[in-house]
Amino acid sequence: MKKQWMTAWVLAACCVAGAGAQIGSAPKIAPGTVIEPSKSFDASLSEMEGEFIGVAKAMPAEKYSFAPSAAIFVPSQKTDYEGVRNFGQMVLHVAQANYFYGGLVSGLKPDVDTKALANLTDKEQIVAALEKSFAFVHQAIGTLTPQNAFESARGSQTRASLAGGVIAHGFDHYGQLAEYLRMNGIVPPASVKK
Repeated sequence: MKKQWMTAWVLAACCVAGAGAQIGSAPKIAPGTVIEPSKSFDASLSEMEGEFIGVAKAMPAEKYSFAPSAAIFVPSQKTDYEGVRNFGQMVLHVAQANYFYGGLVSGLKPDVDTKALANLTDKEQIVAALEKSFAFVHQAIGTLTPQNAFESARGSQTRASLAGGVIAHGFDHYGQLAEYLRMNGIVPPASVKK
C-alpha cells in the first residue's frame, strides 16, 4: 500500500511539474483538455534532463571522483560515508536507471551494455552516455498512449507510473549532485541568478 501511495504521489508531482513546464513554454491549454500521456511526461522529462545535464557539465572533470566524506564535516558528526557514490558514479547510476525505466515503460531494449557504463570514468564519456540515456527515455515515453499508459508493466506499477518514476528518480539525484557542486564551490546552473 505504501508503494502505491508513493507512486500516486510521484505521478501527481510529475503532473504538476509537467503542467508548470507547459504553462511557461507552450500555448495556453484550457483546463480539462486531455493531453497525450507521452507529451505530458516528455515535458517533465525535458525539464529534469536540462537541469541534470546542467549539473553534469558544470562539475570540472578533475572533480568527477568527488564524494562527500566525514573529513569535510565537523568532527562531531558521526554520519557514515562508506560506499557513497562519487559524482561520476552518480551520473552513471542515473544513466543506467534511465535505460531500466525506459525499457519497462516501453518494452524497448537499449542498444548499450548498461552494466558496462559503470566502468566509465572520463567526464566526456560519462556526459555522452547520460545524454544517450535521455534520448532513450524520450523514445520510451513517446510510446505512451491513452490506451496503454495504465497497463501493468511491473506488478501494480503501470507504464505511466514508471514514466513518473524515472523523472522523480532523476530529480532525486539532481538534488544530491547540486549539493556535490556546492561542496566544491560551484553554483548549480539552474540556481544561477540571471
